[in-house]
Amino acid sequence: MEDKPGFPPNVAMLVSILAVSTASILIRMSEAPPITIASYRMVLSTLILAPFYVRRGGLREFREMDEGRRLSLVAVGVVLAIHFASWITSLSLTSVASSVIFVHIDPIFVALVSHFILGEKVTDRTAIGVAVAFVGATFIAMGDMGAGAGSLYGDALALIGGVMLGIYILGGRHLRQSLDLISYVTPVYATAALVLLAASTVLGAPLIGYPASEYVIFLAIAVVPMIFGHTVYNWALRYVSAPIVSLSLLGEPVGASILAYLLLGESPGQLVVLGGAMTLSGILLSAYMSE
Repeated sequence: MEDKPGFPPNVAMLVSILAVSTASILIRMSEAPPITIASYRMVLSTLILAPFYVRRGGLREFREMDEGRRLSLVAVGVVLAIHFASWITSLSLTSVASSVIFVHIDPIFVALVSHFILGEKVTDRTAIGVAVAFVGATFIAMGDMGAGAGSLYGDALALIGGVMLGIYILGGRHLRQSLDLISYVTPVYATAALVLLAASTVLGAPLIGYPASEYVIFLAIAVVPMIFGHTVYNWALRYVSAPIVSLSLLGEPVGASILAYLLLGESPGQLVVLGGAMTLSGILLSAYMSE
């Protein structure tokens, strides 16, 4: 087990922020259905990690785990699948800025869970933060109304993705205390991959027959935002609290919005910018509840 980090956790989180900021741009570059993109993201990530998992005896370790821990890993994998299915779909319906802001509502969710389930009192600052974030989210929704009902539906899907992200981070924080990185992420990613493949089959989304450029994008999504993004911050969860990891990921909306402007020419409206600034400010206040 990892008793002391061999790499500064803060630096690792910076790497993960930079990596995950590319996700929405890479996803927008693909012409495949959202559920197909999500499936390839998790399948390829699992295949990348599988040799390391097998070599270190991960399959035997998984079989010898108590049933509760195995079920917890599977449950976190299902949550991760829902997160990606909802969030990646949202990117086809609303702006990058709106999507990445709503999907990172998770620090508020983590703070509320800490209060109602873990018994950590919500401070006045947290309550103010929730209120500010809610007002900001309302401004974003108002700004997206002009783009049609599809944008609002995309915002709602991103919000669902944000709640799932919060559960995923809380689950990872708990499980990473007793499992090393590969033993944790590989079963979780594999479960998410199986769930998404099943969903693709049910929805009739094609998994093959794409041009080579699409498969390059799928691989890039798996390597950059997944391996160097999600996997790196899953490593950090061993040493850093869940609220702080959630907070650090607020760098993604900023990075993704800048990349969307530079690479996609996508400029968010004034209400989205105002609402985004308010939402991120509210999340910052909420995430610092325990400080």
